[in-house]
Amino acid sequence: MRVHNFSAGPAVLPEEVLKEIQENLVDYKGNGLSVLEMSHRSKQYMEIIESASAMLLKIMGLGDDYKALFLQGGASSQFFMIPLNFCADDKVANYIDTGVWSTKAIKEVKILGKKLHIAATSEDKDFTYIPKEWKISENAAYLHITTNNTIRGTEWKIDPEVPAGIPLIADMSSNFLSKPMDFSKYDMIYGGAQKNIGPAGATFVVLKKSMLEKINPNLPSMMNYDTHVSKDSMFNTPPTFAIYVIGEVLKWIEGNGGLMGMLKINEEKAAYIYDVIDGTDFYTGTVVKEDRSLMNIPFRLPTEELEKKFIAEAAANNMFNLKGHRSVGGCRASVYNSLPMDSAKVLAKFMLDFEKVNK
Repeated sequence: MRVHNFSAGPAVLPEEVLKEIQENLVDYKGNGLSVLEMSHRSKQYMEIIESASAMLLKIMGLGDDYKALFLQGGASSQFFMIPLNFCADDKVANYIDTGVWSTKAIKEVKILGKKLHIAATSEDKDFTYIPKEWKISENAAYLHITTNNTIRGTEWKIDPEVPAGIPLIADMSSNFLSKPMDFSKYDMIYGGAQKNIGPAGATFVVLKKSMLEKINPNLPSMMNYDTHVSKDSMFNTPPTFAIYVIGEVLKWIEGNGGLMGMLKINEEKAAYIYDVIDGTDFYTGTVVKEDRSLMNIPFRLPTEELEKKFIAEAAANNMFNLKGHRSVGGCRASVYNSLPMDSAKVLAKFMLDFEKVNK
């Protein structure tokens, strides 16, 4: 029996995709071998990765002026690759700090000794909101944002405006392809696949080709984005199986109404849980309402003892990974694209029942 998996990542995958993978695991579509065994240079595998790249750009509504890459190292590797590639010594890296992951990205800029400007931050209120105003420095190399805070549960609802000529870069790890966006406003989008579009082990990078002109040429090959663009993600052996799964998930997204379909489903799922939080004083949301994430829903109960009991009893009822991140405590439900609607309904009912018994 499948459990209700509210993990923040690695996260739930569509059951239909898992069954498709299972069916083709030993013998991929009559080729006599598994994707796990294929040469990444083989005709069979080239069709898989080329299809995944094309599908990704299609869903995002982007054209030939963008390149989709599948790399290794997670979003954390991009934290230092971005300033290495795009922040020249006479330029200033601009960041909007909305909590843990953007803070980690900022740390890498400092380690590299690059010039840094914090254009805005929500640290004054424990990162419980998204800044509505920001100030970009002179001689800015780029502006970087994190579109969804997995830990704190905040989400950008707009695409920030930047002056012409300043690239906009976004870590979209935890809300990627969860709703329609004007992706063309971004010069680079990246993130770990393991939350919304696939398994752990692959990192997606969508890069506007004009950014290649800004790259620092004096970098180790693996650290240079041009290396990976020129080799179509094949400079070294890519995470082949993870990319295969991503391709299947992308097909699943398109088959379920694309980004508009995802938005409709995700709004409905989140509403089940937020309605319980808003309808009582037993559960307390931790984020300014207008900035609430559709993907990650943190909440608190009256005491830590009740939170531990809630998490334990939820697990006994096949609802797992509801413990909040260790840095903030409390509870958290991650309701990514692939989480079934029934899981959100079951959690909402459990929350109401738990309140009745423990209030």
